[in-house]
Amino acid sequence: MSPFEAQKQSRPSAEPKFRYQRKARTIPDRGLLITFEGIDGSGKSTQALLLAEHLESCGLPVRLLREPTQGVFGRKIRALASAGREQLNPEQELRLFVNDRLQDVLRNIRPALRQRRVVVLDRYYLSTVCYQGELGLDAERIRRANESFAPRPDLILMLDLPVPEALRRIVELRQDRLNLFEHAEYLERVRARFLALPDPNIAVLDASRPAAQLAAAVRERVGPLIDAHMVC
Repeated sequence: MSPFEAQKQSRPSAEPKFRYQRKARTIPDRGLLITFEGIDGSGKSTQALLLAEHLESCGLPVRLLREPTQGVFGRKIRALASAGREQLNPEQELRLFVNDRLQDVLRNIRPALRQRRVVVLDRYYLSTVCYQGELGLDAERIRRANESFAPRPDLILMLDLPVPEALRRIVELRQDRLNLFEHAEYLERVRARFLALPDPNIAVLDASRPAAQLAAAVRERVGPLIDAHMVC
């Protein structure tokens, strides 16, 4: 069990149940993929965890994942975030993210979807499109490369937060120092890229509100998707 999964199991949930709680708890054919995107500090990890707990409390089979992973490429990305970009050029950095995601897809995401689970994913390839695209790489090329092997999400929950508030949360609430992905001018440009993404499966949510209110908004977006895919 990963530390992330252990954390998930240890967190209590007092949220009300979804309306689909009374239905047969089966997802047909393949599972569902729900992803959280947005700049650092917007609350993706918290909301992914709350949603996974809530879905499980309704009797649904859930797999909670995050990227970068704890695999070999993911560990290199985390080390890069702390040490700085001097070691790699943007293309080399991009390859780390793509290789990490490829392993995640093969080892975790596709197997969970085949098991008809609801996969809740904290970050996915749109983060790579926006963050690495802002380094001067072709964003559409990044997206096509990822979509050549990565399942497309059924729902993308875009948590939008002004950059000053995101940085305040990182420093004050997480009691963490800023890494190389977390500087104001860069995050402003990345945020603009997120908000400009043309994807009908994106739901933009105001992440400046309290966590409980945001979690309720997340449930409102997820509920109809689950209802539409339940079988009785």
